[in-house]
Amino acid sequence: MRYGLTDLPALLCTPLGRRRLLSSASYHGWPLLAWPAALYRRTLVRTTRVIAVVGSFGKTTTTRAILAALGGDPRTAVNHNAKCSLALALLRIRPHQRHAVLEVGISGPNQMAEYARVIRPDIAVVTAIGSDHSRLLGSLEVTRAEKSHIVRVLSGSGAAVLNGDDPNVRWMRGQTRARVMTFGFDETNNVRASPPVLDWPHGMRFRLFTREGARDVHVRLVGRPMVYPILAAVAVALEEGLALDHVIGALEALDPTPGRLQPVPLAGGAMLLRDDFKGGQETIEAALDVLAEIPADRRIVVLGDVSEAAGSQGPIYRHLGARVAQVASRAVFIAGRWSRTYATGAKQGGLPRGALINARRSVTMVVEALQDDLRPGDVVLIKGRDTQRLARVALALMGRQVRCELTSCDAKVECEPCPMLERGWAGLRVLT
Repeated sequence: MRYGLTDLPALLCTPLGRRRLLSSASYHGWPLLAWPAALYRRTLVRTTRVIAVVGSFGKTTTTRAILAALGGDPRTAVNHNAKCSLALALLRIRPHQRHAVLEVGISGPNQMAEYARVIRPDIAVVTAIGSDHSRLLGSLEVTRAEKSHIVRVLSGSGAAVLNGDDPNVRWMRGQTRARVMTFGFDETNNVRASPPVLDWPHGMRFRLFTREGARDVHVRLVGRPMVYPILAAVAVALEEGLALDHVIGALEALDPTPGRLQPVPLAGGAMLLRDDFKGGQETIEAALDVLAEIPADRRIVVLGDVSEAAGSQGPIYRHLGARVAQVASRAVFIAGRWSRTYATGAKQGGLPRGALINARRSVTMVVEALQDDLRPGDVVLIKGRDTQRLARVALALMGRQVRCELTSCDAKVECEPCPMLERGWAGLRVLT
């Protein structure tokens, strides 16, 4: 969002506005920071092994898993992954640091090639190609071509670590001169896993197969989608010569990433499954699949907008509503005018009208619909796009005071530490 001089008083009068102003200035300062970051990479940190993680989804958990596998601190992972944030992440690498793991995202065409030239990664990890950029890039083929610049820049001594189960990622094998390692569930992958067994809410068990042999693994992450970051991290660690058993130990200690299929117990005995960071159609389908596996007295879905819906939106919302009906006994839709379309699909799928709530765009309505009704044995999936900030629903159910009722927010700060969460916006001009 662009701001004018007349917006400055409104921005400066709130802590979030001041942060947003600094973030905006930082975002647009990429041309000034790109060249010193590139120079720094080519000189003082030229010996550091840089691992770049790209993809439509799964980047943050994969970045955290790789950090853990390489002996780093997964809490240091930063998911502000473009423009100046990326340049600053590169400039924070210490000289003679052995490894650095950078999450790399794009917000439009012709960006990945520029990022790749600045970062000069030694290893590129590609997690998935999905519909997240369908409005900006138009198709999965264009998206994969854009993201493939990260593997094209790799040298012959580098490595491309690719999700071998995703055909659009697997296509990138032909776009690089680097060694290729694949990961996934298919038997053709270099690093693969057996179908995971859910140990709700403690994690998953599966058998890991690598060139170093097979191991039984129990991780704290939940759901089949979260096996992929573990496999990617194992592939990177083996590429870097680390001992498999040591790597597995580090990955088994990795906690779920906040807001990404994260189990959260509530005081009354119900459980949340927080997946409130992204709302792509593929991730909604995957989250519903995970919910279907969870043993629960009642499965409840809180579902927000589909982000970057590829194609006609009405059929997509109706289809997802019908999917909700297959796995849930109750649903709360917070998607504005699309809430009715969700409900149409859910009723067609068999959910009775009384089990459906249209919360329009109101976080308060969602919380009020759930707060006095939840009981031990219930599991609530909270799923929506990042700008909806459905984390506020989870925080309110966890006991936080939530007064912020914004219907959309793209500020580069999470809800939990946000100074406006409990303060609210009464009497203030909203600029985020």
